[in-house]
Amino acid sequence: MKAAIGDKLVIEGGRTGEARRVGVIVELRNPDGSPPYVVRWLHVEHETLVFPGPDAHVMTEEQERITTS
Repeated sequence: MKAAIGDKLVIEGGRTGEARRVGVIVELRNPDGSPPYVVRWLHVEHETLVFPGPDAHVMTEEQERITTS
């Protein structure tokens, strides 16, 4: 997984009824864009250090523009 500042980290709900979490990557800890990431969660405006698991994926700004067009 690789990301850039401004990309979104999406974590799918792993259990029935669990909501998808979306946050903006605000800081990279590795220069190659690999995890962990500092993420500002959109639903709570709180920042955390995240080591994404298999239920997570990165949505680039370009991908987001395509899906919202």
